[in-house]
Amino acid sequence: MAWTLVAGAGEQQLPENGSVYAPASVDMKVRQVSEHVYYVEGAPGVATDNEGFISNAGFVVTGAGVVVFDALGTPSLGQMLLEKIRTITDEPVVRVILSHYHADHIYGLQVFEDLDAEILAPAGAGKYLESENARERLEERRFTLDPWVDDNTRLVYPDQYLSEGRHFRLGDAEFIVTTVGAAHSDGDLTLYVAPDRVLFSGDVIFEGRVPFLGDANTRHWLKVLERMEKEQLVALVPGHGAAADKPNEAIGLTRTYLAHLRNNLAQAVSEFVPFNEAYEAIDWSEFEDLPAFAEANRRNAYQVYLSLEAELLGQ
Repeated sequence: MAWTLVAGAGEQQLPENGSVYAPASVDMKVRQVSEHVYYVEGAPGVATDNEGFISNAGFVVTGAGVVVFDALGTPSLGQMLLEKIRTITDEPVVRVILSHYHADHIYGLQVFEDLDAEILAPAGAGKYLESENARERLEERRFTLDPWVDDNTRLVYPDQYLSEGRHFRLGDAEFIVTTVGAAHSDGDLTLYVAPDRVLFSGDVIFEGRVPFLGDANTRHWLKVLERMEKEQLVALVPGHGAAADKPNEAIGLTRTYLAHLRNNLAQAVSEFVPFNEAYEAIDWSEFEDLPAFAEANRRNAYQVYLSLEAELLGQ
């Protein structure tokens, strides 16, 4: 399948939301994946690269309103996303579904909250929102992503936390939300769009780069990936990187990386090998040329090492 690059030549008026954001200057191209599904792709890199545009967001035009998936890493990017949507359709944005609550996916939310769109997030997102880490991260981004994140940037709470999956229809499209629990974050979900057979995976899948594990439950995450490989998908839009028309290959890279971490470090933990010694002994050559390896891999390995210790103790 070839993705269609959509030209931005619409004339629709943007809704008035009373907010003013520093203009983003990044190159944000809309790509059409299927009849109803579009997405924008952030550049590879760490969170503050490319004016914060390092993650993906998508939207589904249904004929009865737009459903947005994830909201990007600054209000300025959220506003640019809205402008891109308006080049495709003047249908109202009625719902925003969050794959998870990490900063690079949520700071654009306030743009859509100001439009009175319903916001849905996985159960577990509340843990992040109430954490000191969320407040500290916002303060840090007000410095590292100034002026696109500033004193007017706020944490947006969802209208609903989803502890179970949800099935709904809007216009011509049918949606299946699947909650996957604590995988990449404290709470993750995916969104399947029928009849297009397209899956928005959030950060449960990373295409062509090393994932950032954060506080992921990698044991559960691997089970989710194994289940995804069995699905007959037409396309997969990950949280980072290009959409994949061979979904099993995209799933396979992330699954292989997680399995490599767990298998190698499990042996070290069981033999009480110190982390530094274990890390230096592992062959990373399969992954070391991937984007974000230098920034993420050692931190990922340490997180997995600690989680395997907890598993060994039955915690």
